Amino acid sequence: MGDVRGFLKVERQVAKYRPVCERIKDFGEVNVFPEPGHSQKQASRCMDCGTPFCHWSCPIGNYIPEWNDLVFGGHWQRAFQFLAATNNFPEITGRICPALCEYSCVLGINDDPVTIKENELAIIEYAFQNGLVKPNPPQKRTGREIAIVGSGPAGLSLADQLNKAGHLVVVFEKADKIGGILRYGIPDFKLEKWILDRRIEILKREGIVFNTGVYVGKGLKVEYLKKEFDAVCLATGSSVPRDLDIEGRSLSGIHFAMDYLVQSNKKVNAELITSDKLIDAKDKRVVVIGGGDTGADCVGVAHRQGAKCVVQIELLAKPPECRTPDYPWPKYPVLCKTTTSHEEGGIREWSVSTKKFSGENGQVKKLFCQRVTEEASDKKFEIEADLVILALGFLHPEHNGLVKDLGLELDSRGNIRTDENYMTKVLGVFSAGDMHRGQSLVVSGISEGRKAAYCIDKYLMGETYLPKM
Repeated sequence: MGDVRGFLKVERQVAKYRPVCERIKDFGEVNVFPEPGHSQKQASRCMDCGTPFCHWSCPIGNYIPEWNDLVFGGHWQRAFQFLAATNNFPEITGRICPALCEYSCVLGINDDPVTIKENELAIIEYAFQNGLVKPNPPQKRTGREIAIVGSGPAGLSLADQLNKAGHLVVVFEKADKIGGILRYGIPDFKLEKWILDRRIEILKREGIVFNTGVYVGKGLKVEYLKKEFDAVCLATGSSVPRDLDIEGRSLSGIHFAMDYLVQSNKKVNAELITSDKLIDAKDKRVVVIGGGDTGADCVGVAHRQGAKCVVQIELLAKPPECRTPDYPWPKYPVLCKTTTSHEEGGIREWSVSTKKFSGENGQVKKLFCQRVTEEASDKKFEIEADLVILALGFLHPEHNGLVKDLGLELDSRGNIRTDENYMTKVLGVFSAGDMHRGQSLVVSGISEGRKAAYCIDKYLMGETYLPKM
């Protein structure tokens, strides 16, 4: 530990964002990256706790005190080695992870926690800028071939780990480009796609084969995969959205959040969207139903598209600003989060239940709503809208196609049931990520991929040298 009193000398200072008036004019990243000296000072606040609860809360078990100490001492290359040991894609988690680790930082008991997420991003970007991140293909191949269906966080981390073990890994993706939700579900102002492409190019040079535009279960039969590969892992995500089955739902202008975000990402990256399919908020009154991160992303996209006004409504009550006894340290608390999208404008409403939609000439024009606390009465209110985005989360993976064809078992929530080794009831067929555990965080998807890789390697080889996390 470099400075045993660092946390007493240095106050927490988070990195800044681009000015709102500037960033809402484009889809460029909102972050302004600090100088290395800033990160070194912030890293000095890490106390090198005897029991580092940041490890406990991190789904991938990052060596946080170790690389914080190395950053403080200026040992950036060694810090990168520690970071890469547990995290396949720190340039992604360093941008979009909600930083579970910071909420369980021991310093956070009576002070502001360490800027763990920003320090992580500083390490990996230093590594890229200084040529430390290089393709490192395995020196020896095992002769085993593995098919991975889906290229989101779980699929990519799974592919990376299994390739490191020496297996030939082939990833099948139904979309035109690799990345899954990382590419199509997260706006560029949070994750520009060149960042993803930079990593994918390294994975390709390490020997992973990517096949895009291949819809397994439709264009490509799963029987082919079972026959041609020694193991198959399904990681297609949780893709069936939760709907709002109320009067007026069939009106035009009401869309699922992922349809809106996917189209926006394609348009930002110069993919052609025909006018008859275009979902655009320009000069429209936009209502986003759903108060989570996906809803916030939709708010940010609507601002950048030039919406006349944006209202985000949430069924649940407004969360507290600070920890409550229900979520004591080191648990991850339910708090009211103000994202960069919220800072850009719009109105947020809580405890609002949407009762019906109404419109004119088949186009939505109005929402009829009621406060949850007033549902016993007839008191209702209206919100005018030209565009409604449903950001209500996801139910489970798509059941038709490969899941049905393989006859896989489902759990009580409609996700793929596996044993403790991530294997489905079909020998040699595994499942990981949101498809297996349900809708979750990107970092949890990475964790699922790493754990499944451990189990698949052990299944194929009888033993494994891959880490279990």
